[in-house]
Amino acid sequence: MDLLIEGLRQALALLLAGDREVWAILLLSLQVSGSATLVSLALGIPAGAALALARFPGRSLVVSAVNSGMGLPPVVAGLFVTIVLWRSGPLGGLEILYTPAAIIVAQAVIAAPIVTGITLAAVQGVPEEFRLQLLALGASRVQMVWVVLREARLPMLAAVMAGFGGVISEIGASMMVGGNVKGQTRTLTTAMVLETGKGNFEVAIALALLLLVLVFLVNWALTSIQQRRAF
Repeated sequence: MDLLIEGLRQALALLLAGDREVWAILLLSLQVSGSATLVSLALGIPAGAALALARFPGRSLVVSAVNSGMGLPPVVAGLFVTIVLWRSGPLGGLEILYTPAAIIVAQAVIAAPIVTGITLAAVQGVPEEFRLQLLALGASRVQMVWVVLREARLPMLAAVMAGFGGVISEIGASMMVGGNVKGQTRTLTTAMVLETGKGNFEVAIALALLLLVLVFLVNWALTSIQQRRAF
């Protein structure tokens, strides 16, 4: 218990002192996970909407794959992204392995099924009669899809929260494709593991506090938007 209290005290002192390395890690984590979340939204929202509204052979199999992907272990995603980006891999010519771009790719792979699955559920929650009524009133299919997405926008904010929460807190994929290189690919989670292994608990606790505060602030902002638009 004394170790925890002392660690918290030193962590607060470290944060208040404005340690440049700690804040650099925070900014990199926010940039990487924020970018990965945006990529996953760009991929997952259209895919989820298409799966919810379309009917085609094998649809149930695709939906099952998406639902399974929502629980995809980060280390598995990291392994496949590493293979693809390896020097002899299909995209090895890009030479982005062990860079922030590689972490963004891996985290987007993790978050995309989450966003797709939640979007699918949100759009399916809009009554079919509502969609048919829009078409009967003369709306084109594109207009119908847009209106349905607007109706499902509040539940879909959960997709943003789940996607960001899933990637900002993962470690396996970031470690595998980023390499935890100081000043380049070291994120909050990978730095916490490193500092804990070195016995630098005050730094690890400081990073943990930053991670918790960051996740809380993002979710608080999105929840405020969600609740405001619900009334």
